[in-house]
Amino acid sequence: MTQASPDTATISLPIGSDADLAWVRQRVRQTAAELGFGLVQQTKLVTAASELARNTLVHGGGGRLEITALAAGPNRGLRLTFLDTGPGIRDLQQAMTDGFTTGGGLGLGLSGAKRLVNEFCLDSRPGAGTTVTIAAWASGAPTPRSGAG
Repeated sequence: MTQASPDTATISLPIGSDADLAWVRQRVRQTAAELGFGLVQQTKLVTAASELARNTLVHGGGGRLEITALAAGPNRGLRLTFLDTGPGIRDLQQAMTDGFTTGGGLGLGLSGAKRLVNEFCLDSRPGAGTTVTIAAWASGAPTPRSGAG
């Protein structure tokens, strides 16, 4: 995952109710707009955030979202980390498979969210909760610098 700039504060939002889900969507859109994300990029990021926040609430029993602005040279991005202390995911590979669901939905939540962002990291242990971290960039992900100069 890309590092936050040293002068960036992380905002933490609770995820414990449907009202919190609405607040998460609003705050993610607002922050993305402030960072220069275009409307389509904002919509993709809000869609991914909405799905992951709902998973945090429904499957993880609630938790929190941490929002961090990113900077890599002139590039601006946003990292969202969804954390819960719920039952965890027993089979990560199966959970990332399109069509797999434990909640009666379409089974596109995790895999769909992954397709909508530049970076995606899923960490879950049965009985210890789940952390999903995503990052998106206002103008595409910055390219890593080579060691030669």
